[in-house]
Amino acid sequence: MITYLQAIVLGLVQGVTELFPISSLGQAVILPTVFGWDTLAQAQSQPESFYLAFIVGMHVATATALLIYFWSDWRGIIAGFFRTIGHGAQERKMPWSVIRNVDERMAWLLVVATIPAGLMGVAFEHVFRVTFAKPLYAAVFLMVNGMILLVGERFRRRSEVKAVAAGHGTYAGTDNRRLETLEFSEAVIVGVAQVFALIAGISRSGITMVVGLVRGLSHEDAARFSFLLATPIILAAGIYKLPDLFGPLGNGIRMQVLVGSVAAGIAAYVAVRFLMKYFETRTLTPFAIFCLVEGAVCTVGFALTGHTF
Repeated sequence: MITYLQAIVLGLVQGVTELFPISSLGQAVILPTVFGWDTLAQAQSQPESFYLAFIVGMHVATATALLIYFWSDWRGIIAGFFRTIGHGAQERKMPWSVIRNVDERMAWLLVVATIPAGLMGVAFEHVFRVTFAKPLYAAVFLMVNGMILLVGERFRRRSEVKAVAAGHGTYAGTDNRRLETLEFSEAVIVGVAQVFALIAGISRSGITMVVGLVRGLSHEDAARFSFLLATPIILAAGIYKLPDLFGPLGNGIRMQVLVGSVAAGIAAYVAVRFLMKYFETRTLTPFAIFCLVEGAVCTVGFALTGHTF
């Protein structure tokens, strides 16, 4: 089972790494093995386990922290969504065809981006978890994640250089697109990209930010869209698995889940505040380096200690 110390450590790690582009799922697979928590490590790839029930609470806490931090955004987005429903009904048109302001457009961008991730997540989550939720896989894909972040930054930098050469912008990023100018087709691409985060080691926030950067968003807007998009998906994942927590899998760990969830919620709120400030002026490169180093060290360590794919 899970001790209270393990619950606090895993909650703090979950809260931070769900938002930092270093793969919360990858860390959840790697850390129990590194710390020698054999019971948790063995539960990773089981079709049903108490550890998965524990993670449910962490998801709900993280999503709650994001809702609180972005509540002013969500208030406008939710109102905008229902306004388009009303206007569409009055005008006998599809809701997304009567968009009149930024909040309404953001609402439908998020809906469009959430649908593919939700459908494919339900379809493939079990297969991906059973197949890839192993320490050596997670370590290898953590290196892949680092390379994805570096490639995203390289594309972004090349775009800035071209913009400066053409006289359309500066290295300060004045040529950045506004978030609300994303096309619906681009939002779908962002949503589909999230599916790769079902693989332990690939970061949901990282891969969605990279797509945003490649499409011309600033780091700050790419992060904002990534976190707004993550909120309903993380919350839905938690609610979808909530019966596990109150069923047999949750027996003996519910208080630990509560403690871990508090830790995760606090950590997630601090993390999102830090990252939104950080991405005003900085890049994904430090996170890429972290993933490459951690992934390489863990790959060698796990291979030497007999872990296999």
